[in-house]
Amino acid sequence: MKNNYKLGAALAILGIAAGLLAFYLIAGQYNQVISVKLATDRMDEAMSVRITYAVLGWLGTATAAIWAAVLYGFLHNQKWSWFWGSVASTIQLLVGFFPAIPAMDSHLPTPTLIVFGLAAILWFGMLFIGGVEKRIITLTFIAGLAYVLTFIDGVAPIAKFTTSHDNPFWNGMYVMTQQVSWWGAAAWAIFIFAVLKKKSWAIPVGVFAGSMSMLAGYPLGLYNALVEVHRFSMFLPAPLLSTTLIVYLVLPGTRKMLESWILKPE
Repeated sequence: MKNNYKLGAALAILGIAAGLLAFYLIAGQYNQVISVKLATDRMDEAMSVRITYAVLGWLGTATAAIWAAVLYGFLHNQKWSWFWGSVASTIQLLVGFFPAIPAMDSHLPTPTLIVFGLAAILWFGMLFIGGVEKRIITLTFIAGLAYVLTFIDGVAPIAKFTTSHDNPFWNGMYVMTQQVSWWGAAAWAIFIFAVLKKKSWAIPVGVFAGSMSMLAGYPLGLYNALVEVHRFSMFLPAPLLSTTLIVYLVLPGTRKMLESWILKPE
């Protein structure tokens, strides 16, 4: 499959379709999900949907344009094509997955999971075309989980901000941690791209991404678990996975593995 530009072009066409489908599906569900949240007196969740769906809709639409450039690249046998296809599919994984959560919670259909499924096929397809080693695919896949979970940790504070005005400290904390989580998610995405592009600075970016996820996730998760719900908090998977990844990244064996991948001829 390596350097199979004909397959790459076919997948790029599928990527364009996935981007357009995300555009259509998120626009179609946007007001429907908000209306159901409002009808069930969940103004906090309606607010998070209002903001998050819009952000993901913008990103999802942009991926169709990225895939158009990738299609051009594959048709002209450009080596950079598979990497930018992996960038587009990484974004589409998040765009397809997250909108299903509030829709499912409101007992509504979850059509964006179609985009998620297509994005998964596209992501692995691009990495195989790029000749990425299996151990690198495994590392970037796990980092991808941290990327999605850290993004989700940045969504809940939007809702919690609207219901915590009687608790000034935590109301302020939700404001502070919201963007910390989203920047952490963006950093995990950059880490994935840096590894795929064989950049020597990939590990420091991964340490930064994991630290951002931990800084936002642990305070929210521990407070939520110990004070609010008295059980395991869904804020915690992101910082726990990020902690594990940081430990792994700083091990000498990981550094040697990445150095070997960086020095591998194209």
